Amino acid sequence: MANEAVHIWVSGKVQGVYFRASTAKKAQKLNLCGWVQNLPDNRVEILAQGEAESLRQLLLWCQKGPVLAKVSEITQQVASFDHELSGFEVRR
Repeated sequence: MANEAVHIWVSGKVQGVYFRASTAKKAQKLNLCGWVQNLPDNRVEILAQGEAESLRQLLLWCQKGPVLAKVSEITQQVASFDHELSGFEVRR
């Protein structure tokens, strides 16, 4: 299976609702590498890479996020695959 990478931006009520921690947990279950961080404009930014089906499942999960989140929009674009990246981290 070919590895792919995607950059995701999630808008709505996505900060202060455990979105980053929940994203990292979901990504780890899907064997994805990358990171998640809050942005100053109240969005959450995600870089994820791995198998296409796992990325698709993460994108589907991001449409709702954790229980307290209220996702209003998701933007995504193809990213360059980074062979140096390992694990999935929550950036502060």
